[in-house]
Amino acid sequence: QFSFQENGWGAFLADRLVRKCDVVNRGFSGYNTKWAKLILPRLISKNADAENIVAVTIFFGANDSALKDLNPKQHVPLEEYAANLKSMIQYLKSVDIPEDRIILITPPPLQESAWEKECLAKGDKLNRRNATTGEYAKACVQVAGDCGTDVLDLWTLMQKNEDFSSYLSDGLHLSTKGNSFVAAQLWSCLEKKLSALPLLFPYWREVDHMNPEASLL
Repeated sequence: QFSFQENGWGAFLADRLVRKCDVVNRGFSGYNTKWAKLILPRLISKNADAENIVAVTIFFGANDSALKDLNPKQHVPLEEYAANLKSMIQYLKSVDIPEDRIILITPPPLQESAWEKECLAKGDKLNRRNATTGEYAKACVQVAGDCGTDVLDLWTLMQKNEDFSSYLSDGLHLSTKGNSFVAAQLWSCLEKKLSALPLLFPYWREVDHMNPEASLL
């Protein structure tokens, strides 16, 4: 949901792809795969023009991996999380979006001390653990392998930097630096899929101002 805020990774992609394709944000703050699976047919219907959909990202796990005893509303069991991802991939394939246009994104790592401060400020206990998030990230990577989709393993990639806290604004959500990291990594996945897209309408200097119809119609 926050990807189109200033300096968000979605806004970066939309700017990078201006006049080539539309970047549509269908993120919902706080949702998990159980809820996303239910609403996906309303987001991408069977009447969707699948030929013109060049890529779909599925980015879940941070909420699913919340600890059951402390956050039962958002928690989804690990095996169900994996099954839900597979279900969403199967649905997309059923509306003619092939697996090579689907990119799974794992949850980023959790910086526990920073997120614990956020929880305590609300009178709650720490309701997530980085090791648990890592189990969900591993399951996401496994689903991608099983289903033949691309995957962006943020949990692993971000922790190659020993101090990954700068990627997160509060220990859980992406910071400006984190958004830039996601955008750059995701662009590496998307570039080969989108590099052949033509520019929509010619550059203005190439328009014949004496006869614009010849250039634009």
